[in-house]
Amino acid sequence: MPTHTDTLQFSVDGTGESIVLDDFTAIVAGYTGRDEAAVQHHIDELAAIGVAPPPAVPMFYPVQNHTITTVARVQVAGDKTSGEIEPLYIRHQGRYYLGIASDHTDRHVETIDIGESKRACPKPVAATVVPVPDLAGLVLDGARARCWVDGRPYQDGTLDGLRTPENVVELLLRRTGIGEGDFVCLGGTLPVIGGTFVYGTDWRLELTLPNGTRLSHTYTIQKGN
Repeated sequence: MPTHTDTLQFSVDGTGESIVLDDFTAIVAGYTGRDEAAVQHHIDELAAIGVAPPPAVPMFYPVQNHTITTVARVQVAGDKTSGEIEPLYIRHQGRYYLGIASDHTDRHVETIDIGESKRACPKPVAATVVPVPDLAGLVLDGARARCWVDGRPYQDGTLDGLRTPENVVELLLRRTGIGEGDFVCLGGTLPVIGGTFVYGTDWRLELTLPNGTRLSHTYTIQKGN
């Protein structure tokens, strides 16, 4: 799987240190629900409206590195785009870190090609990450993930419905050519409140870990070509 050289810098929470990724692979994981029957039901629902089923579950969609960004204002081309909060799994120089990201997606393109819909929009991420000494010990079941759009609640729930970070990363490494290199991987999300996408402008993400550590990020989209 190809990589590109685009610098991405994070502050490491509680350490006063920072990490810089300048040669890494960027991935968006999809269909990462822990309940395989529920995932299949979702696939069947999408198939009913013309979305082709994935060749594998979960799926790993490569995106361009420059789309992973910590900036507060991002530009999108389509009129029907929306974000969603996701855990962000990072490996840098063999060490793991946890962050948060928004899988901002073009929902019109998604009905045609999910991979292209992921590549159609920037992926805003928080500039602060948490060090993860042991990936197997990273348990997010009790973590509360919330998202707001234009000040209104959009997502709210725990991440116990997702595959574990260790499982997602294990499958990612098994199916791709990343090897020992650096990567960032968006790890999946929870349903939106009411089940309907909102194509808003101002987005706020927040993940509160079981130990009280909180990661947050806000961003605004600007429509343009």
